[in-house]
Amino acid sequence: MITLAELRNEYARGSLDEHDVEPDPIRQFQLWFQQALDAQVPEPNAMTLATVDEQGQPSARIVLVKGADERGFVFFTNYESRKGHDLAINPRASLLFYWIELERQVRIEGTIEKTSAQESDAYFASRPLGSRIGAWASDQSREIAGRAVLEEREQAFAERFGDNPPRPPQWGGYRVVPARMEFWQGRPSRLHDRIVYTRNADASWQISRLSP
Repeated sequence: MITLAELRNEYARGSLDEHDVEPDPIRQFQLWFQQALDAQVPEPNAMTLATVDEQGQPSARIVLVKGADERGFVFFTNYESRKGHDLAINPRASLLFYWIELERQVRIEGTIEKTSAQESDAYFASRPLGSRIGAWASDQSREIAGRAVLEEREQAFAERFGDNPPRPPQWGGYRVVPARMEFWQGRPSRLHDRIVYTRNADASWQISRLSP
């Protein structure tokens, strides 16, 4: 039987050079994201979101990115969830995209801001009806007595709102405004390529190579 210590793979699908990357990390991300789409990576928009609470306890979970442009990276959630409480106390977050099929990671660190009500309304309206009802039914991260409680709430809100539920007041978007972005390409012998962008005071970006 193979032990955990024996599990390993060699990475040899690509390389990354600081002289070849885009000068802006958002454009570099968009380039890699399109390549992940073209490669049919499963759920390429899935990312790990890490937050920290008032005791300094980190917490991580998978969420889906719903926007990525020069302003930052957007995801939507319940503001009263555990992540929402963390971000209200400490408005900083870290994101991680991991596209194992391409042997690539993207790490993003930055500050948090809420999206506008108009942005949140527009995205909420685009969701499937079941997801919109679910946003009302779930008191996210709160303890419940059982699955039946959730299903009863779902039924009650479906009857209340029909086909046009409004956005719940406690539900909306967050934007991670990046201050640092790292692009990681797996290489043989664990000598991986790591290119990091650091935002300067004038909003320009400095590009550096890190040792793996």
